[in-house]
Amino acid sequence: MARKITLGILLFVVIVFVFISYVTVLRTDYAVTSTFVNISMVLLLSFLVILIFRFFVLIYVSYLHHMDRIHVPDRVMDYINSHDTSNFPTVTIVVPCFNEGVVIERSIESLLELHYPSLEIVVVDDGSSDDTFERALRYKGHRGNAVVNVLHQKNAGKAAALNHGIRESSGELVMTVDADSRLDPASLLYVVPHFENPKVGAVAGNVKVVNRHNLITKMQALEYVEGLNMVRRSQGYFSAVNVIPGPLGIFRRKVLEDVGLYDSDTFAEDCDITIKILAKRWKIEYEPYAITWTEAPETVNAFFRQRYRWTRGILQSLRKHAKSLRGGSGPVNTFVMWYMGFEALLWPVMNIFAQIYFLYIVLIFDMSIFVIFWWGQLTILDIVVAMFCLSMEHEDMKLAPYAVLYRIYFVLLTDVCKVIATVEEFLQVGMTWGKLERTGKI
Repeated sequence: MARKITLGILLFVVIVFVFISYVTVLRTDYAVTSTFVNISMVLLLSFLVILIFRFFVLIYVSYLHHMDRIHVPDRVMDYINSHDTSNFPTVTIVVPCFNEGVVIERSIESLLELHYPSLEIVVVDDGSSDDTFERALRYKGHRGNAVVNVLHQKNAGKAAALNHGIRESSGELVMTVDADSRLDPASLLYVVPHFENPKVGAVAGNVKVVNRHNLITKMQALEYVEGLNMVRRSQGYFSAVNVIPGPLGIFRRKVLEDVGLYDSDTFAEDCDITIKILAKRWKIEYEPYAITWTEAPETVNAFFRQRYRWTRGILQSLRKHAKSLRGGSGPVNTFVMWYMGFEALLWPVMNIFAQIYFLYIVLIFDMSIFVIFWWGQLTILDIVVAMFCLSMEHEDMKLAPYAVLYRIYFVLLTDVCKVIATVEEFLQVGMTWGKLERTGKI
């Protein structure tokens, strides 16, 4: 109850602050005659209204999803008690890997610790040049409740490795897990009950950052909780998650076969296959209790390269499935695909324009009050949303203060990367996958 009262007070403070800010800004006489400045102010204020509206919609819908899933642990126990474990759906876990020698053993061990009656684990080495295959091979065979199979192929990319593993497996449900991920032991028990609904084609898991020891990784830890998982909760409420994350996604085998498995023609195979599933009108749900821990880039350069690839991959997927954007996938699924394009294209451009514009009006027209209110509102919003999301996920509240720097540093850095990636994608500039170096933190 105290948590709810605190969140209510914070939301009330935000509403009051926004109201006072608008009254102050609108009643202040800047005596600006520049048409460009006046039009830009109207556009940015409109953008701010959309931004605030988006915040509150996401908060509200994600809270509804949270309340809907709050008794899931009890439901899981009921599910286990009411089902003969021998009749549980068979599950295959496919782990594609390329030069993951530092983390592959811990990743496999976390899969062997999963609570589930019977598992098939298929590790696919995609032509690694290090000792990934040799390390994985040590686990081949029967291991407790699991059978581990280790495959090797010439380097052909992650999508090809996933397809190889799927074709060489037999589970009714197929879980895909990145080799740098570590799953919580109960994760499978939380996601499998979703498939009792025959309309559910896939379930996305809850991805968290494990290496939180410098500014860029702590910012990513906050982003995963606030910027990614809150959106997934909202989409999950409508069973229309628009990206099933690589570190933890689980599918019906027949759905994967229906959409032709993974394709290798984009740099975001997880986004691409999600759109293909949505286009077939399958439901994709989100399970916050199915948690996987992953390594985040530890330097700005590595982070920039990762987000560059993500952005270009998303744009490639959207362009590839342009027909789905015109409808035919159902109103909800079509909307979430358009929303993906909005966040990849329009949102970063508006944010960068705002930063340049603010610098311009402060230097030329001395309108610092406008900038102060703009940043003040967004900073308070970010702090409130951060506390809200950290509270829902029972996360470390020590991440909340980083929300002060979140928008002015982290979001701006991400948006610059997105814009560069967007320009180069439209110009068809060549790119490579870009391997993230692991540190073994999982």
